[in-house]
Amino acid sequence: MGYKISAVISSLEMLAPPAYQESYDNATLITGDRQWEVSGILCTLDCTEAIVEEAIELGANLIIAHHPIVFKGLKSITGKNYVERTIIKAIKHDIAIYAIHTNLDHVSMGVNKRISDQLGLVNTRILSPKKQLLSKLIYFVPESAAQKTLDAVFEAGAGKIGEYSDCSFQSVGTGTFTPSANANPTIGKANKPEMVQEKRIEVILPSFQASKVIKALKNSHPYEEVAYYLQQLENENQEVGAGMVGELIESLDTEAFFDLLKSKMNLKVIKHTAPIGRKIKKVAVCGGAGIFLLPDAKNIQADAFITSDIKYHEFFDAEGKLILCDIGHYESEIFTKELLGEFLSQNFPNIALYLTKVVTNPTSYR
Repeated sequence: MGYKISAVISSLEMLAPPAYQESYDNATLITGDRQWEVSGILCTLDCTEAIVEEAIELGANLIIAHHPIVFKGLKSITGKNYVERTIIKAIKHDIAIYAIHTNLDHVSMGVNKRISDQLGLVNTRILSPKKQLLSKLIYFVPESAAQKTLDAVFEAGAGKIGEYSDCSFQSVGTGTFTPSANANPTIGKANKPEMVQEKRIEVILPSFQASKVIKALKNSHPYEEVAYYLQQLENENQEVGAGMVGELIESLDTEAFFDLLKSKMNLKVIKHTAPIGRKIKKVAVCGGAGIFLLPDAKNIQADAFITSDIKYHEFFDAEGKLILCDIGHYESEIFTKELLGEFLSQNFPNIALYLTKVVTNPTSYR
């Protein structure tokens, strides 16, 4: 018996949780049924009619696309444009389409890490970490049950800080309570004040996993009523955010840097600002339209910032502080299909897996 689409989606959402997508995005299952058994997977940057046709020919009933074919609600599906025709073809042939977009852009092992790896950047980190994605859970538990609860909340996703896991802060104190006549206390008796040696435990967790972590805490806690506090933090999540910055192993002069960029990213042309009179070492990147990160790239004193979809007047904003490079939207993100393919092959080695051979780039160069 093979894997269901739901299993593939669950795995992808461990890599890039949907909670990390932008509010305008539509990273989700767009067509198909999660309960279908997977006959094959086709990975692609875009989903078009040609991609659906390719999936049909390959016998693959699941397309994993970076860009959602549907961003906004459709009021009719009559085939009047390529979006509607793609959806009609997919539905007619029982092809599921799943999009994994800005959530994959925002994770530390996502799109921008793949670009960084293509360029050979080292010491990489998120360029603009996101705030208000973390929460702190504080709870109280008898010392004898502390480890049991910790194991449960860690398993549910709490206690991870960067490359460290099972992180917590613990202090010892005295808990007091008086059970009512209707209570069923683990410790103590009804209507009798009680004092118990307890631990105060604090852990950090991704906010989107709060309900899962709290459920794990309650299921593992010996008390009938669990005392806890959940607070949203202003901290930046260093593992989640936009863009990435890293360093070349060796500093390069401008022409050598452009040669490297064209070679590694398979480019015909680079649209860029003037040289800045120094060698290139620190490089910021953002797949797709990332000009909004230019202030961040300048603040960390990047020598070059690589992105796409830059408008004419936005090039002036570089102000000679770095080289601003527009390499094209498709060109900046095309290696995402390899990223998805490698991830899925490691997790689902028995599923037929394909990388599209269709070039979906809507722009051409002469």
